[in-house]
Formats: sequence, structure tokens, C-alpha cells
Amino acid sequence: MNDQKPGMFVPALIGGGVAGLLSGVPIFNCLCCLWIIGGAMLASYLLAKDSPLPLSAGDGAIVGIFTGIVAAFVEAIISIPFHALNRAFVQRIMEAVANYTEEMPAGWENWVQKGTYETTAAMFMLGLLISVVIFSILGILGGVIGISLFGKKNIKPTQGASDVPKDSSNSQS
Repeated sequence: MNDQKPGMFVPALIGGGVAGLLSGVPIFNCLCCLWIIGGAMLASYLLAKDSPLPLSAGDGAIVGIFTGIVAAFVEAIISIPFHALNRAFVQRIMEAVANYTEEMPAGWENWVQKGTYETTAAMFMLGLLISVVIFSILGILGGVIGISLFGKKNIKPTQGASDVPKDSSNSQS
């Protein structure tokens, strides 16, 4: 008999990978918070599917934290190439705005040539840290919701136990 709960890392990798991928793509990232909750719910489903034992809300919270951490790293890696595209897009918009206005603020050309913002390694790590914290909190929420929806709640009776309850009215004293 296997009384061990299944590992949480594989479901967290799958759920976090899906959530991080969808959160990192600019078209889909407007639903970033929902992707993380959904990824943690997916991880909870995968965990509950492979578990012979009933799972608690704490199990959902743990798999949700792992899912949030994985999603933060995947989102950070996926968003790197889109960051450069976004920067070029914003520069083109600012140049178009400058063509239609008569007077621009001082230093406008310098700001447009440098770019709207520059990302340093420290800013990248700070953003990653903030994402890990926020995604972990959202992952906890999704994991608890997922376990409440998909977790096994009934424990099968052991082999020695009888399924028929004893009736006290038929007993003789």
C-alpha cells in the first residue's frame, strides 16, 4: 500500500511553466494574475490526480507557492525578447507624437534616443523578486482553490472494515 503523497515539483513545473509562458507574452499578459491562479489550479489538479491520499488546503498552498516561483522565472525569461520590442515600439510612438506637435519639452530628443527606459541587471533582479512574491501569493490562492475543487475528499475503507453499519434494533440482549 502506498501511503505517500506524490511529489509536488512536477505539477508545479507544469502549472508554473504554462502560467509563466502566458504571463510573459505581451498579448496575453493583461490577464497575468488569472494565469498564475489558473496555473496553480492546474498544478493542484495534477497533484490530486496522482495522489492516493486526500489532500489538504496546505498541500494546495505549497504546490501553489512552487507554481508561483516557477511562473515568475519563466515569465522573466520569456519577457526579455519582448522587452526590446516594446522599447522600440514606444520610441516610434514618441517620434510620431513629436512630428505632430509644435513645441516639445527640453531634452526630448535625448530622451527618445536613449529610449524610454533602460533595464539594468539590478532592476531585472528587483523585478524578478517582486514577481516571485506576488506570483507566490497568487499561487497560494490558486492552489487552495484547486485542491478544494479537485482534491479527493473520501477515504476508502480499509480491507478489514465492514461497509454495513451495525443495526442496534436487531441485537438481542
